[in-house]
Amino acid sequence: MKTYVGVFTARLETPWVTSLKEKRAVIRPVMERIKARFPVSAARVAGLDEHGWEQVGFSVVGGDAEWVDGVLDAVERFLYAAGEYRVVVLAREVLVFDGTMTPGAER
Repeated sequence: MKTYVGVFTARLETPWVTSLKEKRAVIRPVMERIKARFPVSAARVAGLDEHGWEQVGFSVVGGDAEWVDGVLDAVERFLYAAGEYRVVVLAREVLVFDGTMTPGAER
């Protein structure tokens, strides 16, 4: 049985904000809405101390590659539509685990 892990990251630019508090007020509500609406894990992963940008990441695990890809599509569409920022860099990958273990990996 195969397991699919989808990972999606985006760089959100906010060059007009003047403080980290203002940037958090723009990005945090969108992240919370994504976590509430979609079956994903979500995190702010880089640029936390920068005013002008932040990188966010999302992951989803499932037994169907099309479903995993569809969830990532929905998150991407929501991210583009929901916030007062520019989405400038996207990276996305679906990893496949086939259920076999490599020697020495048993626990």
